[in-house]
Amino acid sequence: MIGYARVSTAGQLLDRQLAALTEAGCLRIFADKKSGKNVEREELWKALDYMRVGDTLVVPSLDRLGRSLQDLISIVAGLRKRGVGFRSLHEALDTTTPGGRLVFHVFAALAEFIRELIVEGTHEGLAAAKARGVRLGRPPAMTPEQVRHARALLTQPDATVSSIARLLNVSRSTIYKYVPELATGRPGIEQSAARVELETDG
Repeated sequence: MIGYARVSTAGQLLDRQLAALTEAGCLRIFADKKSGKNVEREELWKALDYMRVGDTLVVPSLDRLGRSLQDLISIVAGLRKRGVGFRSLHEALDTTTPGGRLVFHVFAALAEFIRELIVEGTHEGLAAAKARGVRLGRPPAMTPEQVRHARALLTQPDATVSSIARLLNVSRSTIYKYVPELATGRPGIEQSAARVELETDG
């Protein structure tokens, strides 16, 4: 049996967890001192890499291993595929026993059910928002007022796309995207577009 312990901050002590894992018969114990939300749990990854077929990963409680139910299920499922067992002391969960495997399957089914509910709720929310006329997705790079301002500036003799882009705090490509007249060379801004080309070539 291989143990894994974790506390959220460097100031917290691992003593109780280490004692429980040692009493459970763990031959080696890995321990992290960082939040479960931190994906860089180096000691956990070392422990998982250390495990071999027939080994059992032991934790003081489920919340010491996973950042979420889905994360927990993913880790334990990965262990099972490798022929490695999992045991949580506090919850008395042991996947090396038929009862423990059944409980874990229930956890996995519950997590999938919750995920489907979230997806379904998200789709319904998006559909309702569209029905109300709410604009979805990323906000436009330029507002209608900025587009009108850009068009007006481009008619001025000394205006260039580069200078207007800096003034409006957008890129030149954004100006070209929102003012398509530049590409067709329509009257009033054709000269401005020509000056931009000269600047680029020069």
